[in-house]
Amino acid sequence: KLVALQHVWAGDLSDSFASGDEENGAPVIANKNINNEINGNWLSSSSNSIHEARLKAKAKRRLRKNSSRDSGRGDSLSDNGDVVRGTSVAPTSPKSKLLDRKSRLGKGRGLPKKGGAGGKGVWGRSGEVYEPEAVDEKDPNYDEAQENCVYETVVPPLDERDFEKTVTPIVQEYFEHADTNEVAELLAELNLGPMRSEVPSLAVSMALEAKASQRELTSRLLADLCGSILSRSDMEKSFDKLLRELPDLVLDTPGAPQLVGQFIARAVSDQILSKSYIEGYKGRVDCEYTRAALDRAAVLLKMSLGGLRIDNQWGTGGGQRPVTQLIKEMNLLLKEYILSGDSKEAERCLRDLEVPHFHHEFVYEAIVMVLESKGEKTFKMVLQLLKSLSASSVITVDQMRRGYGRVYMDIAEINIDVPRAYFILEQFVDKSFSMGIIDVKLRDLCPCRGRKRFVSEGDGGVVKVESY
Repeated sequence: KLVALQHVWAGDLSDSFASGDEENGAPVIANKNINNEINGNWLSSSSNSIHEARLKAKAKRRLRKNSSRDSGRGDSLSDNGDVVRGTSVAPTSPKSKLLDRKSRLGKGRGLPKKGGAGGKGVWGRSGEVYEPEAVDEKDPNYDEAQENCVYETVVPPLDERDFEKTVTPIVQEYFEHADTNEVAELLAELNLGPMRSEVPSLAVSMALEAKASQRELTSRLLADLCGSILSRSDMEKSFDKLLRELPDLVLDTPGAPQLVGQFIARAVSDQILSKSYIEGYKGRVDCEYTRAALDRAAVLLKMSLGGLRIDNQWGTGGGQRPVTQLIKEMNLLLKEYILSGDSKEAERCLRDLEVPHFHHEFVYEAIVMVLESKGEKTFKMVLQLLKSLSASSVITVDQMRRGYGRVYMDIAEINIDVPRAYFILEQFVDKSFSMGIIDVKLRDLCPCRGRKRFVSEGDGGVVKVESY
C-alpha cells in the first residue's frame, strides 16, 4: 500500500511539472497541491479559491484606508491580489486633485511661478526696485505737451444744495463741542467758492431757533472765522441776506428781528462789521422787520457806550457759568415764583439755565426757603412747584433725591438758625411723599430730633428743674 501511494504522489507531481512547462515556457514549480493541506486538513479546490478571495478583499480594504493623496502613488494590487509597492498611479480622488498643487506632468522643480513675482496682489518679486521708464518719443500716444504737466487734486466748488448738506452738520456738531478751530479746518478743506458768504447767514439762521448759549457760540464762531476763512465783505453780504429774508424768518421765529439786531450789534462790537454798516441803511429801508432789526442794533450800540457789555449779551450757557452765579439765579427764580405764582414761567426759566446736572441745588434752595419762611404760603407753593417739575421730568428722580439728601445732611446746621427746622422738615417730607414727589425710602431717611425728656426715667418720676 505504501508503494502504491508513493507512485500516485509522484504521478501528480510529474503532471504539475508538465503543465507548468507548457504554460510558461520555463520550468516553474506549481504549488497547486502543496497548499491543499492547511493545519493538517486537506482542502478541495473550491475552498482554496474562497480563501484566495478573502485575502484579496482584505488587501483592498487595507488600501482604502490610505489617504486620498497617497492613493495615487501608494500600494496597489496586482491581478493575482498581491500588493505591489511603489507603482505610480494617477490620482482619482477629486479631493486629491484640489489639494495637490504639484504638476501632474512631473515637470519642473517645484519652484513658485515667475520666481515669486506672480500671483494675485503681487507687483513684483521682493527686493525689486522699479526705475522711471524713459519716454518713447516714437510711441503713437506720445504727447510733447504733457511732459511738463503738474497734476493736482481739484475739489469742485459747492453748489447751493451740496452747500447746505455739507455745512449744516458742521454747525450742528459745533453746537456740541464748541471748538471753532475744528470748524475752520473743516471749512478750509471745502471749495466754498461763491457760497463762502453763505456760511454766516446759515449759522445765524440755525442759531435763531436754538438756545441762548448756542447763539453765543455762533457769535464767537463768526468772530474767529473772520480773517482766516471769511472776509468783511463776506460778512456784510451775509447780513444783507439775513435782513432781506427776515419776513420769511419771522414765520418760524417771531422774535427774529430783535435777535438779528443783536447779532448785528455783536458783530460791530467784535469788529467783523464796520461801524458805518447800520448808517448805510438809513433812508433805504421799506420792510418793517428790517427796520426793527436795525433799530435794535443801534440801541444796543448806544447802550454799550454807557457801559453795557455787548460781548456777553447772550450769556454763557450751561456749566460754563460760575456756581455762585447759578445759585444766585436760582434764588431769584424762587423769589419771583413766590411773588407771581406762575409755575410755567418758573419751569421755563429753569430750562433756560441749561444745567440739568445742577437741579439738585434748586431743590435744596427751595426746601431751605420753606424752612426759613414763617407762613404756610411758601410751604404750599414750593410743594406745588416741585410736584409740577417732577411730573414734567424737568427735575429727575436722581436730582430730587440728591436735593433732599443734602437737606438731611445740613439740617443740624440749619436748626441753629431755625429752631423749628426739624418739625417743619418732617411735615414737608410727609406732604412730599403723599403728593408722590419722593418715595418711601427717601421719606424714611428723614432725620428727626431726639426726644427731650422732662422726667428722668431713673429718678422715680421726679420732674427736672431745667426748662426745655
